[in-house]
Amino acid sequence: MTSSLTQLLVAAACAALLAGPATAGKANNTLNVAFAAEPEPLDTYRIAGREGLILARHVYDGLIYKDLNSGEFLPALAESWTRPDPMTIEFTLRQGVKFHDGTNFTAEDVVQTLNTVIKPEYGTRYSISVDWMKEVEKIDDFTVRIHLAKPFAGDLEMLADSLPIYPHEYFAANGSEGMARNPVGTGPYRLVEQEPGVRYVLERFADHYEGSPKGGASIDRIVVRTIPEMNTQYAELMSGALDWIWRIPPDQAQRLEGRAQIISAPIMRLSFINLAPAEGAPLADKRVRQAIFHAVDREAITTAFAGGASETLQSFCNPAQFGCTQGVTRYEYDPEKAKALLAEAGFADGLALPMVFAAMPRPVAEAIAADLAKVGITVQLDELQYAAGVGKWRENQVPAFFSNWGSYGIGDVAFLLSNFFGGGADDLVKDPELVEWLTSGDTSTDPEHRQQVYAEALKKIADEALVVPMYSFNVNYGLSGDLTFQPYPDEFPRFWETSWK
Repeated sequence: MTSSLTQLLVAAACAALLAGPATAGKANNTLNVAFAAEPEPLDTYRIAGREGLILARHVYDGLIYKDLNSGEFLPALAESWTRPDPMTIEFTLRQGVKFHDGTNFTAEDVVQTLNTVIKPEYGTRYSISVDWMKEVEKIDDFTVRIHLAKPFAGDLEMLADSLPIYPHEYFAANGSEGMARNPVGTGPYRLVEQEPGVRYVLERFADHYEGSPKGGASIDRIVVRTIPEMNTQYAELMSGALDWIWRIPPDQAQRLEGRAQIISAPIMRLSFINLAPAEGAPLADKRVRQAIFHAVDREAITTAFAGGASETLQSFCNPAQFGCTQGVTRYEYDPEKAKALLAEAGFADGLALPMVFAAMPRPVAEAIAADLAKVGITVQLDELQYAAGVGKWRENQVPAFFSNWGSYGIGDVAFLLSNFFGGGADDLVKDPELVEWLTSGDTSTDPEHRQQVYAEALKKIADEALVVPMYSFNVNYGLSGDLTFQPYPDEFPRFWETSWK
């Protein structure tokens, strides 16, 4: 037995003594969950990280819901919808729905919520999620129309739980801060306690509306804690103090096999190094960006740190997404080629490269830095929380940003490419041709045309070495042996579906 595993088992025993039988999830029908990263305040429209979005989907509902088992869009807060014309979607809303504060759901809630968050001054985190809407109109108490600002192939995808509806009076009076301080939704669980960044307690909502696609929750309480130290999570899982953890590294997942229930599943997420070609900076020279590509041994890093179903990517997209092609310029691992390119660009003696990394393990960032050091690029690593890292990138304060993106869990490159190269806040390139291609693909209803323009965009992104795609993700979940849990590729655990064996 390895010393690290021995220490882990000792820690587990200690945790069991401290936790005591009262924490056993099945015994009191409480699901004990841990995240390593702290959830952000629970206004969905302001959240960047996955943890906060997961909690939000248990508290809030959208107009529709996507069943990933069948691929069908199902009624949620809207019981049906039609398209009177290509630029309008009309929704007939469900009656008899109550918010957690007891108020009744009506068209006013839809109109107030969506008309508020589409305004630039609201500060919705990702504009691609709402900028396709021009206005939401109330027809009567249970009928609304969304008027599109532009055709958008992903409109229903976004409406399927990514755009939740808030109670109009409370939202109008309290705004984003009020929703974060005291979230009020129509979802299967209501938030009853929160110590932001530390602990959240959700209770099953007894008045959750009949016919909800999230209906039938059997677990009474969900207690979510932020535990940054993964060894602590492993120890508590083995002791019974935790019932569910995730994002377990491959080597640790192997060690936990037999001591906990381990499930591995592929997801839509991918990792990448975004490069900002700011005028006058080293990365403005394409040869420097290409040198970075050739210097990083991406295959070795994928094998060592991702494992499982993950694969090294040649193109900036997940192969599971519509519109993704891997048929682009390939950059093989070739340190000598990297050195030659740097010399051609005038950096034979090397250069310094500040790089922020967020929501990625430090050992992976350090492996990238070590590879780059071998060709003369000295990386200055700066680890930040995801929201802070995104902020630095958007303010053009850092030339390289190593992170990951989950495309909202949606299998379409529109939710990846347009975010980073479509002219929005995360696009530091602002290439007119890329913006034109992506706008054309995002607004077309012709699948062949969309495939064609996305392929052109991906080829140019690779040719210009604007981003270094690393690998696709899979997730290792650690579960109590008593828990039944189904993972989904959109990376949203549905605890309302979870039950005890």
